[in-house]
Amino acid sequence: MTAKIPAAEQANVLWFLPTHGDGRYLGTTKGGRLVDLPYLAQVAQAADRLGYFGVLLPTGRSCEDSWVVASALVPLTERLRYLVAVRPGLQSPTLAARMTATLDRISNGRLLINVVTGGDPAENAADGVFLDHDQRYAVTREFLEVYRGLLAGETVDFEGEHLRIEQGKLLFAPYQDNGPPLYFGGSSAAANDVAAKTIDKYLTWGEPPAAVAEKLGVVRALAEAQGRDVSFGIRLHVIVRETNEEAWAAADRLISHLDDETIAAAQKVYARMDSVGQQRMAALHGGRRDKLEVSPNLWAGVGLVRGGAGTALVGDPETVAARIREYMAIGIDTFILSGYPHLEEAYRFAELVFPLLPLSTATQPEATSVNMGPFGETIANTSRPALRVAQS
Repeated sequence: MTAKIPAAEQANVLWFLPTHGDGRYLGTTKGGRLVDLPYLAQVAQAADRLGYFGVLLPTGRSCEDSWVVASALVPLTERLRYLVAVRPGLQSPTLAARMTATLDRISNGRLLINVVTGGDPAENAADGVFLDHDQRYAVTREFLEVYRGLLAGETVDFEGEHLRIEQGKLLFAPYQDNGPPLYFGGSSAAANDVAAKTIDKYLTWGEPPAAVAEKLGVVRALAEAQGRDVSFGIRLHVIVRETNEEAWAAADRLISHLDDETIAAAQKVYARMDSVGQQRMAALHGGRRDKLEVSPNLWAGVGLVRGGAGTALVGDPETVAARIREYMAIGIDTFILSGYPHLEEAYRFAELVFPLLPLSTATQPEATSVNMGPFGETIANTSRPALRVAQS
């Protein structure tokens, strides 16, 4: 059962904060860089200044804690939103609601919530979670019933199979009415059920457009059966250069230090996971280097050694913008993007591709009394460069 989804007219584009590390190449320390608070502040402030809708902070034991990092960066930015994870099964819904309300207030409503159930049994066990796949989603459903009720100002009494709450309530309300919007991704039937009943924005990893359209149609139909409307987003990497040849060369360089042993070890880890989404990512390339373009300009090389989102849009600005519009045509309105290294690529994507997209956020910084534009280095100390490309 699927439902038709109207095309998105505008795009929200988010960037990524690499709290698990950053560099110029995958799978090697060569070209790696220290990811500390000053560096993360550079990335966040660049995204804020360039007009990105927000930033995603990853979660898990391989990352710095997303709540602490977001709390440190909120005062350093003005408009940027922060997509931060709650973890059903690791947090109580009442504690998560208090954390959410606090960060939402101190950011003046710039908080978005990513609901992460977790798909690595080994990591879950290390965190004290020994539930199977469907049990974790059952916990997620119960968690969200309590969590959403608290953020809506309700006093919650709840008794389920996994959670019990007596007279739960928030004394300090969130900044946003009923709390921040909830983002969520998952490819299993259990995940689709959670999305249909409780989630505001359903996220998918970057599969070919036809496969994505099928997934979204299923979730849309399930949500409509619940009398609800769900919007859609996608998580992708991007490798954009001024020509297609340069972009594909950059993709090759990104994995140029990977050896077969490193790839095999990474794929062995991903194979143990019970995440359906991770299984779909791995199936796109099968751990092989010789079939990485899985759809026009959709490259699966990142997924050889990176879990989760493993595909990148590769090409010149016009080509990448055209591929993004293909996803918009099937109903995607939110794009969570990243590129290596994240600071430079945030600028590159904004400068090359933003002018070609119908964005929901302004992308040009406000003019100042010092530099009245057009932007660019003064020529021979006397004149400004001519404006040769129309600004959107």
